[in-house]
Amino acid sequence: MSDQRVRFGIKTTPMHVSYDDIRRVWQEADALPEIEDAWLWDHLLPLRGPKDGQIHESWTLLSALAAQTERLRLGLLVTSNRIRPPAVLGKIASTVDVISGGRLVMGIGVGGTHQPPGAGGIAGENPAIAEYEAYGLSLVPPGEGVARLGETVEILRRMWTEDDPFDFEGRYYRLRGTRNEPKPVQRTGPPLLIGGWGTRLLRLVAERADIWNIPGPPHHSVEFVAERGRVLDAHCADIGRDPREITRSVQVVVSYDDPAATRATVAELIGIGVNHVVLGLPQPYPPSVAHWLVDEIISGVRAGGRHPEAGTAHPHLTERAGTRGSYPAAAPPPAPA
Repeated sequence: MSDQRVRFGIKTTPMHVSYDDIRRVWQEADALPEIEDAWLWDHLLPLRGPKDGQIHESWTLLSALAAQTERLRLGLLVTSNRIRPPAVLGKIASTVDVISGGRLVMGIGVGGTHQPPGAGGIAGENPAIAEYEAYGLSLVPPGEGVARLGETVEILRRMWTEDDPFDFEGRYYRLRGTRNEPKPVQRTGPPLLIGGWGTRLLRLVAERADIWNIPGPPHHSVEFVAERGRVLDAHCADIGRDPREITRSVQVVVSYDDPAATRATVAELIGIGVNHVVLGLPQPYPPSVAHWLVDEIISGVRAGGRHPEAGTAHPHLTERAGTRGSYPAAAPPPAPA
């Protein structure tokens, strides 16, 4: 494949920060070609800081940002499969893809499951317990969560590609006469990003995903990311899939005080084969933070002796219209929300 650049995105966690600030950062990034995508997360209560702090519902916010940007690929890292029924999620995602002119990446993960304290690099009790109790949601065992996610992925693909009404009979979800119009702008639907690191989840990544995402430092070490990548490679070998077909995406929390440390971490990740880096921005967001990222992190990595073309290609973030996960031809920007 011809395009083998490492790509960079940003993540603005919509917690303890205003809508105006998030919109400011996204619109600034939209004008900077070095930043190719932008992401939110999917939680309903703050995971840190004051428990009564503001937090925005992610898909509603994503729709507003899609209407007020023109170029950035966009999505959630990652959608919780435990919050919205699969067919409802398929309709929401189709609508956002239409609003954005075909820029959505469908980022999704298992969502809330029963986990011991300290799991996932988050200190203390599983924060999903309080979050799900507050919103009337239920946690499930990890194995069930992965199985539910597999059914959701199948439902999404059918909603995005089948013209006739269809039925679905799974172990966890049942649909009758489901139809979905309008379809996403992207033929066969947005590219599928699956986030997570469990061994069973990585099997699903190997089978179904275009992009695999995992939190990197400070939540997981570079060594852990590399080890999980080897597990994914083994799953791909088992099913006969070329692992280079899957974009390797990692989230890294940026240090405003020590950009050299962030650059070093990114360079290490590129060295183990990561080819998509999402730079997580701590709140509050400084003025011109997107320009700062380009100058201090992205350009610094590419000029710092690390080859910016390491890793494999990104077909699911770059192909033109008419193919799976394609980037559509330019269209007039939608009106502001």
